Amino acid sequence: MKPLLRILYIGSTPEYFETVDQKDNIILTAVENNLMAVNYLSANNLADAVVCDYNLPGQNGFFLFNWFRQQARFNNIPFILLSNDFNQEVFKTAFSKKVDDYIITAGKLPAELISRLQFLCSFRKNNHAPVSFQPSAEAYKMPLSKRIFDITVASFALLLASPFLLLVILAIRLESKGKVYYTAKRVGRKTFDFYKLRSMRTGSDELLKKLAKEKNQYNRSTAQQDDANTTCPRCSKLPEGRYCSPLMYVDTYQVCDYWHNYQKKETAKNSSAFVKIVNDPRVTRVGKFIRNTSIDELPQLINVIKGDMSIVGNRPLPVYEAELLTEDALSKRFLAPAGITGLWQVELRGKGGNMSEEERKRLDNEYADHFRGNNFSFWYDIKLILRTVPALLQKSAV
Repeated sequence: MKPLLRILYIGSTPEYFETVDQKDNIILTAVENNLMAVNYLSANNLADAVVCDYNLPGQNGFFLFNWFRQQARFNNIPFILLSNDFNQEVFKTAFSKKVDDYIITAGKLPAELISRLQFLCSFRKNNHAPVSFQPSAEAYKMPLSKRIFDITVASFALLLASPFLLLVILAIRLESKGKVYYTAKRVGRKTFDFYKLRSMRTGSDELLKKLAKEKNQYNRSTAQQDDANTTCPRCSKLPEGRYCSPLMYVDTYQVCDYWHNYQKKETAKNSSAFVKIVNDPRVTRVGKFIRNTSIDELPQLINVIKGDMSIVGNRPLPVYEAELLTEDALSKRFLAPAGITGLWQVELRGKGGNMSEEERKRLDNEYADHFRGNNFSFWYDIKLILRTVPALLQKSAV
């Protein structure tokens, strides 16, 4: 009997493995995206091999591979990248990054993939020389002076503001129903629970998708493409009932995988990584006041004390935004800690709240450069804090 093979699959088509996952020697665990995979592996769940789709929601498989190979305990676990169509650029990148294999699923039986995985696992197990992965030379270490300053300032500010904070909480509760605080997952140097006073009506998240299309300040174009209203040129040449690639079901309609990915790439050219709603109708009257004065951010002092954030840093991003920043030039911002205030916020408020996405990325990276090598300056942080005080008098809500 063949040895047990535990496979972690990241992607949207686990049915590809249906003909093999019922065998006694195969255990398949399927998750939908990189974040779920990271959480699964970080929880010390066992996997003998990782198989990841190249096309994932808002990102690609290289994002997970980079994280995966930076974890020493996974060095001897094979990682295979899957794709429906051959892409020369993806192949070159996979080769340069030393991905174990790049497999095209079209016409490839799952049994052949399993056979390849079994060979790689056996090869890794019998190879006494561990497979090494050289992570980026850039690394982050929290300066001790910064951490001491964060704890001292956050504790004192929270104690000093507590009476006023109680009044604001009462005003929020009287104006609209729901919890007075807001908790969401954010990404800084790690994923954490982000605390904020509620400035919107309850149920506001349901409107975000629609508002992001219509009123996102960072959108380069208002042009939107709809998969449901277009026909794949490849499929149109085939007999009725046949498709050029596997069917996907998106919302209430179906579309072939090739055309869905093409449309997604075209839409990405006109969309942005960041979302900032202009004249957001979800904001309450109290919410507008506490946003303009940044009072809504006071609960983040708890995040600072916990070590999730710093007083000064780059803004923590929602998960869906962070997943889009997978290129080296964009992900550099994560070298810096997440912060309540920072270079981007000061510059944004100084300009009345108008800033392009490219300029925001540049400022995030500029601050991150202070955490490369011995570039950190405690006095630079102090200067940004001092610049934050007059910036708070600006009327823009960020």
